[in-house]
Amino acid sequence: MPSPKSSKAVKATKAASSRGEPLLPQQLDLLWPADSAGLLAGVDEAGRGPLAGPVVAAAVILDDEQPITGLADSKKLTARQRERLYDEIRAKALCCCIAEATVEEIDAINILQATMLAMRRAVEGLRLKPAMVQVDGNRVPVLNVPAQAIVKGDSKVQAISAASILAKVHRDRLCVQLHEAYPHYGFDAHKGYPTADHVAALRLHGATPAHRRSFGPVKVALGLAPDPSLIQPR
Repeated sequence: MPSPKSSKAVKATKAASSRGEPLLPQQLDLLWPADSAGLLAGVDEAGRGPLAGPVVAAAVILDDEQPITGLADSKKLTARQRERLYDEIRAKALCCCIAEATVEEIDAINILQATMLAMRRAVEGLRLKPAMVQVDGNRVPVLNVPAQAIVKGDSKVQAISAASILAKVHRDRLCVQLHEAYPHYGFDAHKGYPTADHVAALRLHGATPAHRRSFGPVKVALGLAPDPSLIQPR
């Protein structure tokens, strides 16, 4: 007999299909009994909202014999704290993997699908195979191991917190490289997010090869969509 979660997922899929929405491959949550043995991998991403650069995901299997103090949602930590924890996670975790989905992939399959792709790559890149994967949010990528989505998981599960830190630091470092290549855009400050300064730079200088052409402000900069600020209300 299907679980209540499975029934809800099937109903949601049928509803999306009836509305003509694109269907995403789905992996239903599989609960992990408390007495089960095996390795737990935490997964999180960074960079869904920015206008430029790849979306980054990380997967981490922590070592219970080497606890790490201070793990938390990466957004609640300072840059210095994240950098320190990044090095400690890399040194103490049983294994970890950081993966990306490129700007071209984001534009081709949309940001949600690209995020799932980056997460799957991160899990598949782990040196050890986990018995369970726990993912921050309300969706899980299609994997060959049981997986569970946990809303606000980056503040509830240490392995997810660790993954959020690895993904955030890695992507912030990529944005520093983008700033060095394209200093007029201020990537070192806004990290690609659509701040007023970033949008103004887009309008003044146009889009770089690192910009996501499927995102609204970039479309406007490329002349592929009308500028909403110039549209007069009727």
